[in-house]
Amino acid sequence: MKSIKNILLGILLLFAFYASAQNKNVLFIIVDDLKPLIHDYDENQMITPNLDALAGESVAFTNAHCQQAVCAPSRVSFMTGMRPDYTKVWDLKTNMRDKNPDILTMPQYFKQQGYETVGMGKVLHGAKKNDPKSWSMPFIEDLDLSYAKGFDTPANFKYQSPEIQKIYQEMKNDFPGDPTSDKVWLAVNREFKKKGINPSSECLDVPDDAYADGALITKSTALMDQFQKENKPFFLTVGFRKPHLPFVAPKKYWDLYDRDKIELAPFQQHAEGSPAFAYHTFGELKNYSDIKEHIDENGAVKAAKQKELIHGYYASVSYVDAQVGKLMAYLKSTGLDQSTMVVLVGDHGWHLGDHGLWNKHSNFEQATRTPLMIKSPDYKVYTQNSSPVELVDIFPTVCELSGLSIPEHLQGKSLVSIVSGDQASVKAFAISQYPRGQRMGYAIRNDRYRYVEWYEGDFTDRISHDESKVVARELYDYQQDPLETKNWVNEASMAPILSELQESLRTMIWQSNGL
Repeated sequence: MKSIKNILLGILLLFAFYASAQNKNVLFIIVDDLKPLIHDYDENQMITPNLDALAGESVAFTNAHCQQAVCAPSRVSFMTGMRPDYTKVWDLKTNMRDKNPDILTMPQYFKQQGYETVGMGKVLHGAKKNDPKSWSMPFIEDLDLSYAKGFDTPANFKYQSPEIQKIYQEMKNDFPGDPTSDKVWLAVNREFKKKGINPSSECLDVPDDAYADGALITKSTALMDQFQKENKPFFLTVGFRKPHLPFVAPKKYWDLYDRDKIELAPFQQHAEGSPAFAYHTFGELKNYSDIKEHIDENGAVKAAKQKELIHGYYASVSYVDAQVGKLMAYLKSTGLDQSTMVVLVGDHGWHLGDHGLWNKHSNFEQATRTPLMIKSPDYKVYTQNSSPVELVDIFPTVCELSGLSIPEHLQGKSLVSIVSGDQASVKAFAISQYPRGQRMGYAIRNDRYRYVEWYEGDFTDRISHDESKVVARELYDYQQDPLETKNWVNEASMAPILSELQESLRTMIWQSNGL
């Protein structure tokens, strides 16, 4: 009799476990250009109490890497669970469904499983109109948000300066059409640049919701309130625009920092022995009207401007940090934290003067590495995990944590065994890539090393490896040389490591379905 009771109890517990895994809500937070300088990632430059708190309630992956360090390719990759060489989105011009009409996105899959899927902010850059197929209700644009009393939508979705707003209101009728479309936005952006009214930063004493990132909180919490009342499972994607340029944040976040105490990147040269085309001239930054006058004769940003830019980046991250704190407070106050997993990710990192670089657009550590935090109500494992993981791993992970089957075609691996505490790692390395004209650099990053192999030629229809197409190699050792000051590829002592990394990289690129 006792054994029957034990069996029944076991069945009930098993049923309860599976029931608890079903219909988990998903709050998916994307932060644009976020590099891992927060305290729980063993850094102390920025003031981020809410990101620190979230990391303390999550598995914080400290060796997570994007698949290509620029917005559209990275977002399309992790939102579909497929690498850039599959999506064919390697730039900011290509639209996802133009190349892959039937590609499946993560919110689209959850929509098919009966979830309410909602997106707002900057989310699926690289898909037309943020991909209407992915959402169960129309995507929420910045124009749809409610801003602080007395404030209009930011000028060209960026600035609240009265002077810039005045010029924008006078000129915007000269650009008919949907202002959220790439065509109109780019046209207005060009006009801003021509008029010299697109500064790289803005510091105004305004409320948080004078800008879109603050206004997202009101909209997202109202929707979660509605879904909770209707007892509908939701997949809510909130895409914060900061700390992307321009560095725009309310003054109180600038006031958190003393600019005189901000330290510049300690190594601002090219790595010894590295190829010139591994670098760029940070054209994204130079698009802003106040930059070129601060470039010295060697093409470097002058020190005073470097400090201003770093200050702006820190202020913008602290601004986003406050908004993340509001979302977490809302979940706890409503009890939704018991049924909602939280995933927070940056789409890639950002150079702040290291190697003389700004922006992203490279295969270096500061561009590919980004925070990834996963908080599940089913597991109470709160830890740092330093194993290499990739952003393509997010899609299968969220599926498994939600109790959904994982689509078989996905190229990432579920991280649930790490989130549950059962395993310390699920893969030996992460793969990133970046194109330079007719060259493509592929990077493999394990727990210590990064190896980059640059190929020349047409990569749209790659068939087999051709050694004659390899034009450069890079090898960095983060134990001996964390700042990437030297390319170690020709060091005799590195030959065994080099051989192992080459074999793994080439197997992934040329021989498997991994890419």
